[in-house]
Amino acid sequence: MDEMVLRGMAKWPNVPAVYGWLSLDRRGEWRLKRERIGNPMVTVFIGRNYEHDERGCWYFQNGPQRVFVGLDYTPIVYRLVSAEGAPLELECHTGRRVYEIGGAWMDEAGALLLLTEHGVGLVHDRDLAWLVPCFVDADGRALAATALDERIEMVQRGRSAPLWLEHRGGNTRVEPVVSAEVPRRFGFVAEPQPPGGEEVCR
Repeated sequence: MDEMVLRGMAKWPNVPAVYGWLSLDRRGEWRLKRERIGNPMVTVFIGRNYEHDERGCWYFQNGPQRVFVGLDYTPIVYRLVSAEGAPLELECHTGRRVYEIGGAWMDEAGALLLLTEHGVGLVHDRDLAWLVPCFVDADGRALAATALDERIEMVQRGRSAPLWLEHRGGNTRVEPVVSAEVPRRFGFVAEPQPPGGEEVCR
């Protein structure tokens, strides 16, 4: 977190938290009361001070005040940052680079989720087409278009398929997941609510 944020937390430790104002959409855009925040200085500041608590609720630490974040899907959105034809490189919507993929899942709608050192996140839908060369078989070989389509369809239907994602010299199997089960499975809260009796700002 920013030094000024840490100083504010130490100076004013009991500022009421904010719920219901800030949200993160499926494309990694911050929204204030559902209106997109377009100022890059603000979005970078939010990203640098974005964390989660022991309940699995994600928040932006705005000086001494926690602003809890409603999630349209996952707490992280991943973007491709590699050049065309180069090895796959990913970055969080907060600007943090990804070095390790610990798991990959696809839901019934074809959304791809990854578990990295930063947490579970959705791959931006506009980047999915660029991922096609990164899907491989068990031997790390590229898949023909027809074979890839068949395997993706199997996963979307909830069936295991011989489909892997190649990243930094390693392959991660893509497993099926049901979107409604994602928050419970990965231990986060999509719509944070204040604990009983806690003073809050709304």
